[in-house]
Amino acid sequence: MQRPPNEDFSLKETKPHLGGGKVTGDKLTSTYDLVEQMQYLYVRVVKAKDLPGKDVTGSLDPYVEVRLGNYKGTTRHFEKKSNPEWSQVFAFSKDRIQASVLEVTVKDKDPIKDDFVGRVLFDMNEIPKRVPPDSPLAPQWYRLEDRKGDKVKGELMLAVWMGNQADEAFPEAWHSDAATVSGHDALANIRSKVYLSPKLWYLRVNVIEAQDLFPSDRSRFPEVFVKAILGNQALRTRISMNKSINPLWNEDLMFVAAEPFEEPLILSVEDRVAPNKDEVLGICAIPLQSVDRRLDHRPTNAKWYNLEKHVIIDGEKKTDIKFASKIHMRITLEGGYHVLDESTHYSSDLRPTAKQLWKSNIGVLELGILNANGLSPMKTKDGRATTDAYCVAKYGQKWVRTRTIIDSFAPKWNEQYTWEVFDPCTVITIGVFDNCHLHNGDKPGGARDSRIGKVRIRLSTLETDRVYTHSYPLLVLHPNGVKKMGEIHMAVRFTSSSLLNMMHMYSQPLLPKMHYIHPLTVSQLDSLRHQATQIVSMRLSRAEPPLRKEIVEYMLDVGSHMWSMRRSKANFFRIMGVLGGLISVGKWFDQICNWKNPITTVLIHILFVILVLYPELILPTIFLYLFLIGVWYYRWRPRHPPHMDTRLSCADNAHPDELDEEFDTFPTSRPPDLVRMRYDRLRSIAGRIQTVVGDLATQGERLQSLLSWRDPRASALFVIFCLVAAVVLYVTPFQVLALLSGFYMLRHPRFRHKLPSVPLNYFRRLPARTDCML
Repeated sequence: MQRPPNEDFSLKETKPHLGGGKVTGDKLTSTYDLVEQMQYLYVRVVKAKDLPGKDVTGSLDPYVEVRLGNYKGTTRHFEKKSNPEWSQVFAFSKDRIQASVLEVTVKDKDPIKDDFVGRVLFDMNEIPKRVPPDSPLAPQWYRLEDRKGDKVKGELMLAVWMGNQADEAFPEAWHSDAATVSGHDALANIRSKVYLSPKLWYLRVNVIEAQDLFPSDRSRFPEVFVKAILGNQALRTRISMNKSINPLWNEDLMFVAAEPFEEPLILSVEDRVAPNKDEVLGICAIPLQSVDRRLDHRPTNAKWYNLEKHVIIDGEKKTDIKFASKIHMRITLEGGYHVLDESTHYSSDLRPTAKQLWKSNIGVLELGILNANGLSPMKTKDGRATTDAYCVAKYGQKWVRTRTIIDSFAPKWNEQYTWEVFDPCTVITIGVFDNCHLHNGDKPGGARDSRIGKVRIRLSTLETDRVYTHSYPLLVLHPNGVKKMGEIHMAVRFTSSSLLNMMHMYSQPLLPKMHYIHPLTVSQLDSLRHQATQIVSMRLSRAEPPLRKEIVEYMLDVGSHMWSMRRSKANFFRIMGVLGGLISVGKWFDQICNWKNPITTVLIHILFVILVLYPELILPTIFLYLFLIGVWYYRWRPRHPPHMDTRLSCADNAHPDELDEEFDTFPTSRPPDLVRMRYDRLRSIAGRIQTVVGDLATQGERLQSLLSWRDPRASALFVIFCLVAAVVLYVTPFQVLALLSGFYMLRHPRFRHKLPSVPLNYFRRLPARTDCML
């Protein structure tokens, strides 16, 4: 029987056999304790000596073949060398071992048929075990034998041992799981790797003024502006208000720069001589290595920079020596900000750029990526569907990538990674991808790695020192709806070094203090975030092997700010969910006032009288009530981390046209009739939002108009009412007034009118600024 969709999309708790059956907090004795241990046979081929010549010339092109049953790995070969050095490691998964003998053979590379030189055999029952953190096994010299078992000339240095995935040799080894992958580049693409995001800085360019500019046309007032370029970022100031050869701006331009600083900041002072024509009056290139760095809000020194003018002399570009224009600027690398490169809702790091401002860590996050189940086929290879899956996890500046498991819908990674945690209110993101770069996929215009799904875990929702083992659904939104691409099985543990330090973090500002002392505008932050994500994706795609642009952008949620009907509906329902609690309290109070349940209403009267006669009990009663509610809800606290909810996201019942609109390119690539229909729909929804926002503004303006005398009669009534109220409140005890007001609000329905009350009628008649709207 098929499970209902909501159960299929839900989180499932599991009980895997972790760390050889012992999950402990002791990091010294239990390395890799969050994953299931996987056994491997490791063969390290170091070098050979005194190999006999095989060709007519007596030379040799040696390589080594390591064979275990059906699995065979080979080293690279050397031209005409009898003492080669390979230093290569081979790993054979114990689960797939079906042979009792390991065969290591030295061969001579030949165009027609490779010649046999000699071999070394190992009995699988005699191979020693090694458990990290033991030191690596020392390689030994072995005499080569022929096929009959007789000793021949030549020796081979080897180390053979049984180990697990915690072994130092594991990341660089050739794996029998990837026996079908050939070529050095393809093998590099399937290994596990750790990447670091580049260190990002905000660069603030405060353009103050320029002096002694030389416009070509002296008969007109120059319209001068400054254009600044850093890499692929270009910004410009407004045109100077004082139209002279000594213009003033005093304007800030903000850029994102990444270490190491490869490109200089290029500034050009330009004159708008015609609507679409600008004349360059001078250029200045500033290397970022020489720019001042600051950690706080104290201003750095402004400097004068010489502008250069290039002229063409005899067909060559030369610098004009006589040119003497200058520009006055204050350029600083801001170390006190955190450079946002992720969506603010899913930030994994909130530290400032400058390391001097970092506080000590508050704990450690450990992630065990165990396995995946039921992955969807992602591509076709040799006429059959297949998936070559790997995971990428991102937290802080550290990205990790697991090895690629070839041709499996249920891959087992069992890799464990650790991060330092500086703030509990951060999110780790784990994505699963299909590797499309194994078989000549790196050609120009090669395939992009396909996304299989993504999981986010907020650390503040985890209990400390508890190991969470859950199977997370991998959900991806396609143009034809939400689809489950499989499940990923992970173990997560958040360990706190000091509970007091972590509790103290909740009293600290979320972002570094520079964000509050010198805040950046919303549009600036959006633009800078876009530039930061582009820089990160470009730098990581230049690593070896590359962490490709499509992977980085998916992990950083690039494009999540684009308009989506589905997301707008989801946010509307979220607002209604928040307001639902207030609405239910209002309904409950209305039932009390209307005596729906007389016993409850009488009890509320008694409580009300006690609180009025003893007002000092009001606040203690409220906090005691909140305490009791909190203790009562503790029984139903969540026992697993939150995961992606298809119902909350409005993904399980989204209209196909809304999904097609969400996946449309920007600018649109759809036909005009469809765009017109969507535009009309967008206008109707925006009209409703506009009405709600307008109504909220109207209520606020009515409050302002009480004393603004825009309606002189209404303001006069309110002023007279305030005077009378002041006199009455002065002569009447507060308890009497509070009791009379409360009893009036809780009066029986037979004393109520259906019509609105006098204060409400008065408030609704107050003027708002809607009259001034066009």
